[in-house]
Amino acid sequence: MSFDFISYKVINSVAHLTLNRPDVLNSFNREMAKEVQAVLASAQDDDSIRCVLFTGAGRAFCAGQDLAEVSDPNNSEIIEEIVKESYSPIIKGIRHLEKPVVCAVNGVAAGAGANIALACDLVIASENASFIQSFCHVGLIPDSGGTFFLPRLVGLPRATAMAMLGEKISAKLALEYGMIYKVVEHDKLKSESLNLSERLASMPTTGLGLIKRGFNRSFSNDLDSQLEFEEELQGIAGKTHDYREGVRAFIEKRKPKFTGK
Repeated sequence: MSFDFISYKVINSVAHLTLNRPDVLNSFNREMAKEVQAVLASAQDDDSIRCVLFTGAGRAFCAGQDLAEVSDPNNSEIIEEIVKESYSPIIKGIRHLEKPVVCAVNGVAAGAGANIALACDLVIASENASFIQSFCHVGLIPDSGGTFFLPRLVGLPRATAMAMLGEKISAKLALEYGMIYKVVEHDKLKSESLNLSERLASMPTTGLGLIKRGFNRSFSNDLDSQLEFEEELQGIAGKTHDYREGVRAFIEKRKPKFTGK
């Protein structure tokens, strides 16, 4: 695959997906959104990929929507169209991909950029990074899963303040709020996120995907339904090669060699 607005490569079973419009802080246009969607869709069926590492080129992760694309005052429906065609499929792609998605937030993550990051499985941020629900500044609401993930991550009062005030949340504060997994020194972000991604890529990929499937279902299940679903998922996990390898390695007191199957 060749792309104009992202860079993409697979190394050591890690798919490196980098937003690559640094001159506009990696803000999205429709073409870049389609390229991200294509990568996420192809990653599911590509056995050579066992983890996705998502980041941005330059000094920002993503500043959200490129407003130049939505500036036509005579087209009042364009915002809804873009959310439906660009952002919702990306969030679904991240959550439905049954492989780990690591997001390395290298700078500002604003608007849709912030919520795309929060939809990922593990978010590791530079100490210079920040998260901004900037929608309210132009009369919009948080999209890209923002109204779904934010209240669940930080609680309704904080989510309301973030969405209605649009204040900058530092990486340190995002960690304290439970929005992200880890904060690292800026010059260590690349190595730390790569190490994390390669570690995940060496683990039992099917099992990790089933964890993700279970967490996704928990958002809508009651306890009894979730317990039944756990039984079903554990049955699937127990039939994998990696489960058998993990048990053998434990008994033989050696490091397991997982294949992702």
